[in-house]
Amino acid sequence: MSRETEKLTPMETVLATLDLETIEMNLFRGNSPQVGWQRVFGGQVIGQALMAAQRTVDGDRFAHSLHAYFMLPGDPSVPILYQVDRLRDGSSFNTRRVLAIQHGKAIFALTASFQVDEPGFDHQGEMPDVPMPEELMDEEQVKQRYLAHAPENVRRYWERKRAIEIRPVSIESYFSRSQPSQRQNIWVRVTGPVPDDRLYQNAVLAYLSDMTLLDVALNAHGTSVLDPTVQVASLDHAMWFHRPFKLDDWLLYSQESPSASGARGFTRGSLFTRSGVLIASVAQEGLIRKKAND
Repeated sequence: MSRETEKLTPMETVLATLDLETIEMNLFRGNSPQVGWQRVFGGQVIGQALMAAQRTVDGDRFAHSLHAYFMLPGDPSVPILYQVDRLRDGSSFNTRRVLAIQHGKAIFALTASFQVDEPGFDHQGEMPDVPMPEELMDEEQVKQRYLAHAPENVRRYWERKRAIEIRPVSIESYFSRSQPSQRQNIWVRVTGPVPDDRLYQNAVLAYLSDMTLLDVALNAHGTSVLDPTVQVASLDHAMWFHRPFKLDDWLLYSQESPSASGARGFTRGSLFTRSGVLIASVAQEGLIRKKAND
């Protein structure tokens, strides 16, 4: 990022990261924030690839689904090129394929489908009955209560200023993992304004959809992504946008992991508004393996 972007808030940094540079028709360039990470956050690549695809579709078409594969870790020190293939332009639907390239190699591939808004049948599942975010500890209270004696990697994760605030419904089990579970509920909220533009709203939701999801697969075994003895990486990611939304309040990310096998964990998530409207569904499989020297 440039020196100007270094002065931005975490949310402004995410928006600047998603605001891709157009190099040529169907070709875009994205940068990564320089925050000391060894690899690019997966949600960033999903959000940037979706933004690239969105910019090749007419303004009355909006993403309703995406399916993606992570092939190589992203290098945050160099730009990522996004090459868009316009697979289909129909009367109601459009399909795009996006290839993310670094160092001459494909690191990520995404296919997204877009549709004009249409009326039709409407039903949804119910939101879990959980405490509202105001009833839970905020991040400052979490830091005061849990971080004094936490491992260094846990402290670094929670003390870093982030664009997305999270409030686990069961904070004790989130930290201690003393009660393994295949389910978890987490409230999430952006820490700054997002433009009232569905391209940015969808891209930011895609960005945050990669957060905490593999945690639930590991929590079922009494560990987490913060465990230095565990190797964790997203392998593929799918997302469905059900209804328009505004990122101006808390969302409940209800997650479950119905299976883990073959050093892979499978997870599903549902994103609800505070009032219980189901806005998106997510599915992901990730690598979860004990490191060879442990």
